[in-house]
Amino acid sequence: MHWWRLHRIGVVSVEPFRIHVDEAVLADLRARIRATRWPDQVPGIGWTQGTELGYLRGLLDHWAAGFDWPAREAELNRYRHVRVTLDGVRIHAVHARAPGGDGVPLLLTHGWPSAFVELLPLVPLLTDPTAHGIDGPAFDLVLPSLPGYGFSERPARTGVNYRYTAGLWHRLMRALGHERYGVGGGDFGAGVATLMALDEPGPVLGVHLSTMELAPYTGPGAPPLTSAEQAYLAQNNDWAARERGYSLIQSTKPQTVGYGLTDSPAGLAAWIVEKWRSWSDCGGDLDRRFSRDFLLTLLTIYWATGTITSSMRDYHDNRWHPVGLRPADRVRVPTGFAVFAHEFEPEGEPPREWAQRLYDVVRWTPMPRGGHFAAAEESQLLARDIAAFFAGILGGTPPA
Repeated sequence: MHWWRLHRIGVVSVEPFRIHVDEAVLADLRARIRATRWPDQVPGIGWTQGTELGYLRGLLDHWAAGFDWPAREAELNRYRHVRVTLDGVRIHAVHARAPGGDGVPLLLTHGWPSAFVELLPLVPLLTDPTAHGIDGPAFDLVLPSLPGYGFSERPARTGVNYRYTAGLWHRLMRALGHERYGVGGGDFGAGVATLMALDEPGPVLGVHLSTMELAPYTGPGAPPLTSAEQAYLAQNNDWAARERGYSLIQSTKPQTVGYGLTDSPAGLAAWIVEKWRSWSDCGGDLDRRFSRDFLLTLLTIYWATGTITSSMRDYHDNRWHPVGLRPADRVRVPTGFAVFAHEFEPEGEPPREWAQRLYDVVRWTPMPRGGHFAAAEESQLLARDIAAFFAGILGGTPPA
């Protein structure tokens, strides 16, 4: 047995899980799509005021008449799914083991508006890297659904923030039989991975992130900002003025917007796909980067589980129950960053010194392409960087 493997400990129940959406749910979805009341749109404005009418009508026509959910469901069920009850809520995860049975445990977490399906392209590449020409160790992957997303329940209270989920994920990994493991992800997943390493670093072998979710402490006593950091923050402020309306409503009144998104397939699709277009490296053409069946798989998971409102509560809980980074807070676990060229917008990536304020950065890889949804956009680039990072920090012997 390798040093990073562990015999099962504890008595937490891990139940096998299969995805199944009743035909009645799908029939109701199709009926609602056909009954959509469409808004008008100013001619010629495209996507400048939000999701473009012609694109959305075409996407929903395919959702109602051409999209084969049972086939997609069967594909998803080829993976090993589990549900683990923690804090009285059931947490869903894909648990994909290396073929040889000796993979390095690695937990990767998605963000919003995403789901575990974003990460599935990484499964063959990381569980069997040699078969795909990737140098590095094989991994036992754990891909959980965040609380309140898809097939994971969310506690019926406020305060379910990065820190809460980080503690939950440590318990999830122990329940699945892993004592030491790597962690990573993007968006909210990057925030959770950061808190896992900050609050309970002992089990964490390394942290690999594709986005920088948490801002480091820059208050009194912190080193002055470099010119690159100042330029990056100015660019962030400009982006926020143009694009962050979704975050303001979701962090203040998620319940209000949730009624329309939960009741209308068109509303749900418009809310989600606009972000996948804006934040990805698609050049304004979603069809160039993502298949419509992939996007509709994501949308159907949100729709069938009725979890768009609970997912948006991440914004509320992380704003009003902040983790509150202090001057001395620093992730001392080795950290690697895959820095994708279109993180929200071209040339929007942070400078390395910004990340080094919070993390022990041992690998920093600027990527020539790819955006916010890196695992779905550039799975090969991301998988190679993850494998190289962990190969570098593990080196065949356990860290001191």
